[in-house]
Amino acid sequence: MGNHLFDLVRARIPAPEARFALIDDGRVFSYADMVAASGRYAGALVALGVKPGDRVAVQVEKSIEALMLYLGTVRAGAVFLPLNTAYTPAEIEYFLGDAEPAVFVCDPGRAEALRPYAEKAGAKLETLGVGTGSLLDKAAAASADFADVARGADDLAAILYTSGTTGRSKGAMLSHDNLSSNALALVDYWRFGKDDVLLHALPIFHTHGLFVATNTVLFSGASMILLPKFDPDQVFKYLPQATCMMGVPTFYVRLLQDTRLGKDSTAHMRLFVSGSAPLLAETHREWRERTGHAILERYGMTETNMSTSNPYAGNRVAGTVGFPLPGVSARVVDPETGKELTRDEIGMIEVKGPNVFKGYWRNPEKTKAEFREDGFFITGDLGKIDPAGYVHIVGRGKDLIITGGYNVYPKEVETEIDEMPGVIESAVIGVPHPDFGEGVTAVVVAKPGADITAQGIAKALEQRLAKFKQPKQVFVVAELPRNTMGKVQKNLLRDTYKDIYAK
Repeated sequence: MGNHLFDLVRARIPAPEARFALIDDGRVFSYADMVAASGRYAGALVALGVKPGDRVAVQVEKSIEALMLYLGTVRAGAVFLPLNTAYTPAEIEYFLGDAEPAVFVCDPGRAEALRPYAEKAGAKLETLGVGTGSLLDKAAAASADFADVARGADDLAAILYTSGTTGRSKGAMLSHDNLSSNALALVDYWRFGKDDVLLHALPIFHTHGLFVATNTVLFSGASMILLPKFDPDQVFKYLPQATCMMGVPTFYVRLLQDTRLGKDSTAHMRLFVSGSAPLLAETHREWRERTGHAILERYGMTETNMSTSNPYAGNRVAGTVGFPLPGVSARVVDPETGKELTRDEIGMIEVKGPNVFKGYWRNPEKTKAEFREDGFFITGDLGKIDPAGYVHIVGRGKDLIITGGYNVYPKEVETEIDEMPGVIESAVIGVPHPDFGEGVTAVVVAKPGADITAQGIAKALEQRLAKFKQPKQVFVVAELPRNTMGKVQKNLLRDTYKDIYAK
């Protein structure tokens, strides 16, 4: 038995000298460089005592070194666990305690602040930055000739944490086959080939940037232009060399605000893909008018990788996420009974296929609750399938907020606010935002006479939550609207504050 995921990568290398990545600092990585560098990281991890199935938790800035660490972890037979770079030490403490990684890799500048949490979790602390770090040094000293550790299709390749509306974050367990089957489906469906050049401006700590973008390049023998972050100036600098770009709706909104965007600057492009948050139909139409290109919107989540996509050759319908990918089944059911609904009826979206995760890390009860007996996964998203077969996402059953492509679960923010002195209760909602899709907004009820201000609440949250989770606006009110059963009516709050971010 070989290493399932990396064996498939090897089999699709167009030529050792073919370019894998162009880095914004001018460095060029060939496919031979990719194999050698990932082999060195795999060797360094094994030398640190990493065994098959061990977790390697990583909170580092985006870099080619970080991508090589991902591939090295896979080759070492371990489980890659990327963590958002915005997570605070308090949040990192939870993830390390829950996952119990053998090694925790962080940015050199954060090592001392995070060292106590690594030690508490029993993890060896290593550092990695752009061209620096203790793990970089260990990898440089290791041999590039690494014998990949045997891993099968059902063995875990990664754990990605995803929050729920109640309780703590849960680790979604993704197998070698979950990742590889999805990458192969996307390569075929989006017609990626060795001549493609992907402009990669996404973060690499979640599904979109790490698995959709990177694995699609690897499984097609294509190349990428690796940018550290999304920056319009960098995008327009490198766009002439690219054939494809993947982004979140925020990317496209901001590029539309730039006078450099037009048919001349995009005439050579083959594909623009959007995901991680709903793309407004208005943005879709404006992009098509300005560039002549129809953005291809798709749908996925941490637990399922990608499940649906608008067609490559066919009508990309604004406001929809297209059809189920080959090998994936999707249906809409009554949320209460589980009975499948007819076309155009709104209900709960459920999916099934090789893309769907193996379950939640050390949480069999939650895993069982989220799967139907016939194997369909309950996504928590409300939607419909129209008569033409296009899937529409119309809402989220769990009050999930998607802001700038990142998931924010209200309960986590509410818990932090409710623990503040002088606060009675809070409700956190997402309302339309022109740049981020949705803006996190907090509505807070204070105790009579308490010195509670919107500014004070916002300031207190800076040290407790990642920036993308922090409310963009806070409102202090006398009471929250409730129904006859005493439940807070968030729909009324969303209606009340729906225009606060309107330009």
